[in-house]
Amino acid sequence: MVIRELSEMDMKDALELVWTVFSEFEAPEYEPEGIAVFREFITFDSISGMLSAGTMHIWGSFEGAVLTGLAATRGPGHISLFFVRKEYQRRGIARSLLAMVEQYCRNLKLDNITVNSSPYAVGIYRRLGFIGTGPETVTNGIRFTPMRYDIKYGPDAG
Repeated sequence: MVIRELSEMDMKDALELVWTVFSEFEAPEYEPEGIAVFREFITFDSISGMLSAGTMHIWGSFEGAVLTGLAATRGPGHISLFFVRKEYQRRGIARSLLAMVEQYCRNLKLDNITVNSSPYAVGIYRRLGFIGTGPETVTNGIRFTPMRYDIKYGPDAG
């Protein structure tokens, strides 16, 4: 497995992966409004605009030429996209992607990483070490639970 930061050239495959995984695992938990809001967020123009502005960073996991998963931060330390292809789940890809995000945040001297987890992913984030910081909320049709991962520094880190 190779993990690297994605470029605009990778976006077609990346956005296809996001939409495919979202549609199967998360969309069933959302109202039509939430699905539409998410779909608009992951348009090529939206994502490439954030990448160009430096407000989003995206890392992808590859097996050979196949993009198997991705994680994106928006702003300092907030995960806005975190998806692994169905056939590659439960192989440590999410943990490896989180390690890359954690290193990026550690370089920024951040204390934690936050995420607004979909209902489907709450258990996954808990297994990765995130804790809930508030109740499930619905905004613009998007259901989420705010969560936080504390970054460890020093000899116990990593």
